[in-house]
Amino acid sequence: MTRPTLWHQGWHAQATRQASPNFGPRPAEACIDLIVVHSISLPPGQFGGNEVQNLFTNQLDVCAHPYFEQLRGLQVSAHFYIRRDGQLWQFVSCDDRAWHAGASEYRGRSNCNDDSIGIELEGLEGGLFEDAQYAQLASLCQDIRQRYPIAHVAGHEHIAPGRKQDPGPGFDWPRLASVLDFPHRYFP
Repeated sequence: MTRPTLWHQGWHAQATRQASPNFGPRPAEACIDLIVVHSISLPPGQFGGNEVQNLFTNQLDVCAHPYFEQLRGLQVSAHFYIRRDGQLWQFVSCDDRAWHAGASEYRGRSNCNDDSIGIELEGLEGGLFEDAQYAQLASLCQDIRQRYPIAHVAGHEHIAPGRKQDPGPGFDWPRLASVLDFPHRYFP
């Protein structure tokens, strides 16, 4: 029996696909060697709705909650989004450049969007994350590393210090490192 292909043109076969218009080509010289972990919930601290998916696809109703007004006109995306229950969504092909990092620098390179894969965890900056999210994140990181030359895994807080603080102190980096077979030097 033939195993189904896990990747097709940068899209993960096990993710729910919801294409975002917020992406662009990577520079020709880009080496996709960084995974960036983020956290997001909309509105902050509320889980389970479709607001994040709507934000990443420019469909967020900014009148639905007072917090959303500050997001009016914002065009952002991530490659992946992992819900509290472990559901995996994908918005941008990993072969393309998603708009998740903003002004950033890591491992001596600026503009981390150029050569990273962004993974958003449904959660509150600094809050705790669910077992299902860690399991899905670890599996996804392994799958990404099979296709791309990953050499670094960092948080948004590490690539944009002072500007961003996610996923924050509630994220258990040693836990993630312990379940991945990545060398210790890959982590912040």
